[in-house]
Amino acid sequence: MIRIAAEVFDAKNVVAHETTLIAHGFPAGEGVEVGLASERAVREPGAIPATIGVLDGEIVVGLTEAELGRFDASARKVGPRDLAVAAVQGVVGATTVGGTLAVCKEVGIRVMATGGLGGVHRGWPTPPDVSADLGMLAATASLVVCSGVKSLLDVPATSELLETLGVPVLGYCTDTVPLFYSAQGGPPVSARVESAAEAAEIARAHWRLGGAGLLLVRPPDESLDDVEPLIERALAAAEIGGVHGQAVTPFVLSFLHEESGGRTLRANRELIVGNARLAGEVATRLGQSRQAPSA
Repeated sequence: MIRIAAEVFDAKNVVAHETTLIAHGFPAGEGVEVGLASERAVREPGAIPATIGVLDGEIVVGLTEAELGRFDASARKVGPRDLAVAAVQGVVGATTVGGTLAVCKEVGIRVMATGGLGGVHRGWPTPPDVSADLGMLAATASLVVCSGVKSLLDVPATSELLETLGVPVLGYCTDTVPLFYSAQGGPPVSARVESAAEAAEIARAHWRLGGAGLLLVRPPDESLDDVEPLIERALAAAEIGGVHGQAVTPFVLSFLHEESGGRTLRANRELIVGNARLAGEVATRLGQSRQAPSA
């Protein structure tokens, strides 16, 4: 059921990528370009990219460029609960962060790169919506490089829940959790690190002590500090339009891209590629083994 690309199977410094970003995070046709740019960024410091998705009844770890092209807006969004269903039903399944981490746990990949983490939705407990990303991160011995929590979520509440779950949030050259598009304004990180080497050393120690997931949060290179009002408008528009559940994120992203004149689209692309590059550096430092520690 799981097919691992040859270069991924033989490597000790792999960086996993989700496919929801490719299928649902960008306008039609652009997601694949961002995915390929992220893979190239991972290779720069000497690591191996492994983009993960469900195709033709298999969970594929290390999609080819041609296979990436099959992940468009029609792909089913696949979290941890959906992997087996998507594989058995033979659908094109675009993995979320949580779905990707579930596969990483199975095959022993310890580093993942993405844009933003899922978390506690605004207004919780109405609706009582908490992303499966958090539970999967707390159960998987992997380090996820991202630009904080997705901006449409409740960032302080998510940070509190990460603390409860025992997930360290390491700030890469920052003392606060980035707000995805904005470098400032988030809650404090649990610890600041100054290099990929330091993050890798902490991850090793965390796993030796029986810990599981860690976050390494990197501020965007270009901070957009005026996006919050647009997010509020986007969420209000989603509510009025009856957009709920997994459809909210792509709706909000599309709204932001249009209303910002493309600034959020450019920032999203740049931060994803930058996160991939940093993840490649961490994976290379870890000298990743094939067998993840138990968690």
